[in-house]
Amino acid sequence: MSDLEANPAEALCESSPAPGPRADFHPAREVPLGGVRGVTVMRVLPQRDLPTVGAWCFLDHFGSTETSHRLPPDIDPHPHIGLQTVTWPFDGRIRHRDSVGSDVEIEPGQLNLMTSGRGIAHSEYTVPGAPAGQGLQFWIALPDAHRDIAPHFEQHRELPVLARPGLRATVLIGSLGEVRSPAITYSPIVGADITVGPGADAQLPLAPEFEHAVLVMSGEVRIDDVLAEPGPLLYLGSDRAELRLRSESGARVVLIGGEPFGEDLVMWWNFVGRSHDEIDAARTAWEKHDTERFGDVAGHTPQQRIPAPPLPNLRLRPRTRRTFPPR
Repeated sequence: MSDLEANPAEALCESSPAPGPRADFHPAREVPLGGVRGVTVMRVLPQRDLPTVGAWCFLDHFGSTETSHRLPPDIDPHPHIGLQTVTWPFDGRIRHRDSVGSDVEIEPGQLNLMTSGRGIAHSEYTVPGAPAGQGLQFWIALPDAHRDIAPHFEQHRELPVLARPGLRATVLIGSLGEVRSPAITYSPIVGADITVGPGADAQLPLAPEFEHAVLVMSGEVRIDDVLAEPGPLLYLGSDRAELRLRSESGARVVLIGGEPFGEDLVMWWNFVGRSHDEIDAARTAWEKHDTERFGDVAGHTPQQRIPAPPLPNLRLRPRTRRTFPPR
């Protein structure tokens, strides 16, 4: 998955201390991806005042019930650096190909995790005959010690589940309670897809040193004493050992969290770096077709590579994260 905006804005992501428990809503925004179909997605992260939640630095909801939010059927080869992409479809089928030789199809309930490290290129196509589908696309920022590692890809067709009365949580990334995902991570983190049953009143264990946020995908749910519905991201802060989830009709909720990311990030287009010069060097390598850094993707011609947008006239800087006052 890529950020296909024709004129991507910089996202400056400065680290900040954990703010403690909170319950703040951050509305998602509709972002046009361009192209002849005029496709848009709902972008949940980054937010102006909340660029990261743990190492999670990007979250798009594609394929909502509105036709305009359908994912484009074909996304041609494009580059990434400094991040892991997490693809979690709710329906439909997607074919992933990349420059390290991966060629796989992903279906609902399966996880694609691509680690870009110093540089990778990939494409994503809808499988012929399958619906465009909907789902979530995440980015995880790689910490400085690992951001130049060799690129690699993994797919997990079975994921562990944390079960509680009235609650079932599929653990995509990291650990939740006693359950750990097999996916490789490089910082303390968690991501889970949670089903809350009708009439449920359940407790979800959390790591108190993490900050967390939830996104309701369907239904209504009371998270502690806050009523949450589909649309905005509910930021919960840190210092919570558990979360109470109640729903009369049932709900589907996605949880993300992790230790507050202690490094400043510069995000632009499909790159996560630390400085303007690093982003500029990656863009130049892509435009020059540097196959040592961004290899070719089998089954595609050089002409199919998505060109990088022009850099803005000003130097890219990290965005300041607002320090929340204690409550």
